[in-house]
Amino acid sequence: MSRSSSEAPPGSSSGPRSSPGPSLEQLEGEAKRRGLLLRLRVTRPARLAWGLRVGVARRRDPADSAAPLQLLGELKGWALPAASGLRLDTLRVQGKDTAGVGPLIWAATFAWALEATPCRQATLLAIRDQERQHQRLVRYFRQLGFRPLRELGAGVADLAPRLLWGGAGLLMRGDCAEGLARSARRLDGGQSLKI
Repeated sequence: MSRSSSEAPPGSSSGPRSSPGPSLEQLEGEAKRRGLLLRLRVTRPARLAWGLRVGVARRRDPADSAAPLQLLGELKGWALPAASGLRLDTLRVQGKDTAGVGPLIWAATFAWALEATPCRQATLLAIRDQERQHQRLVRYFRQLGFRPLRELGAGVADLAPRLLWGGAGLLMRGDCAEGLARSARRLDGGQSLKI
């Protein structure tokens, strides 16, 4: 895995990891087997929190190792040094032939949290821009093991969280180990990964 120099080595912050699914190293191998590049960019300013960006790309010309990369998907988030500290903000998958890109990004994100941080739970917002899209997001996140936490609405008490999350919607929380196991199953169509 490509990691920044400010990131702690896997497993260093919370002791041994009981593996609910593939490791980051195994996921990088799976990406390579699929002709993809999986990269994590982690920052840790002042060692207070982690900034995270997970990306999956493919060479525009697979036969040319110097060919430019085409970004297929990325996830942005941050992590606080707490068991429920992983915050996932933006996931985007784009382009042609992107089957498996989303599950690969999710699996890498959860594996990183379990290996390199004390985070064991992740929180995200199923944004409510359009009702139909909101329902699709909630269903998708439930498939990854996320459960409703609370609604962020128009009330005064919701102003600060709405500014933090970028809008109104349903805050959801999920277990990182469960999310890793579920995304690994989705990555391989329900079969055990061949890694």
